[in-house]
Amino acid sequence: MNDTTMSTDYYEVLGVARDATEDQIKKAYRKMAMKVHPDVAQTEDAHEKFKQISEAYETLKDPRKRDIYDRGGDPNQAGGFGGAQGFPGGFSQGGFDFTNLVDAMFGGQGSRGPRSRVRRGQDALVRLQLDLAEASFGITKAVRVDTAVLCPVCTGTGSADGGEPTRCTTCHGQGEVTSVQRSFLGDIRSSQPCPACRGYGTVIPNPCHECAGEGRVRSSRSINVKIPAGVATGNRIHLASHGEVGPGGGPAGDLFVELVVRQHDVFRREGDDLEMVVRIPMTAAALGTRVSVQTLASDRPDDDLGPAELEIEVPSGTQSGTRVAVQGEGVPRLRVGGRGDLGVTFMVQTPTRLDDEQRELLRQLAELRDESTAEGHVQKAGKGVFSRLREAFGGHD
Repeated sequence: MNDTTMSTDYYEVLGVARDATEDQIKKAYRKMAMKVHPDVAQTEDAHEKFKQISEAYETLKDPRKRDIYDRGGDPNQAGGFGGAQGFPGGFSQGGFDFTNLVDAMFGGQGSRGPRSRVRRGQDALVRLQLDLAEASFGITKAVRVDTAVLCPVCTGTGSADGGEPTRCTTCHGQGEVTSVQRSFLGDIRSSQPCPACRGYGTVIPNPCHECAGEGRVRSSRSINVKIPAGVATGNRIHLASHGEVGPGGGPAGDLFVELVVRQHDVFRREGDDLEMVVRIPMTAAALGTRVSVQTLASDRPDDDLGPAELEIEVPSGTQSGTRVAVQGEGVPRLRVGGRGDLGVTFMVQTPTRLDDEQRELLRQLAELRDESTAEGHVQKAGKGVFSRLREAFGGHD
């Protein structure tokens, strides 16, 4: 070891205190290794420095070797570092194990071992369109789901004859193979999933012809989904274990049904309230009347949903934009109970076609009301008639 290049005090080499913990030693080594690695530093003494910090780390991370070193002994005695005498752990005259270096620098845990053939399936998401009445009052609807299901031939085993998987002869059941590459540092060894068994460590001698050994196949099926009353666009129904069946016949994931509510020709939903616009003649608005309106319940005839038709009182002198609220005829409140209101906004229609007799009658009315030369009045800023009408039709101020 070159004493003129770097101190042989292992604690000083890594820049840690003599009472440093194992975690502090590991962090210090990672920092130093990234700094002086020959591929990074590219200096003449980089290789020697890297060997020294590796030797220091291999000694101090091992409690037994660290104890020998602290008492003044030689932890390298008799190949105590697992390599030829005089070389740090993992190094040998033929090279070093690249996997050990990566594990030390990035916290790896070494070999991962074979992975399981049986795993949980993924969750699935489907969208379901509803009419406003279906979303408001609830319904049970069938949903088509295209997902992976248990193979009907092998029932998830993946084997055509029901046999058990056998040990892979390529990786000897390890699930990974090691390759060696030459470099200026020596032999670099790296591990990767076994190509023969795809990392499982076992192979199926006679795979099922239906699922090719996966234990599952894709299929379209129908599921009845109960939609509670009061749902809205964006709400999701969670169905546990109705998603994708996992590889190897593993447990199924969950299914999420996302709801999309179509627009209605008459009603507009505002939270738990329903809004509608009713057009009435000018004469009816002036004199007052009663109008019959169809409720949302008429889209789904059911005595439990309320009346399909309501009579609304129109007071005399009603103006365009006047809103009347009918309590309890809106949308059922999800998980809370009760229902919102039905808002009825009146739009007064002015006649556009008049015969001579009608025009004369209106002229006489205007004279009686002293409105023959009436001038318009400017509406002050605020929520007036036009503002209320725009809101009724879904517009904005």
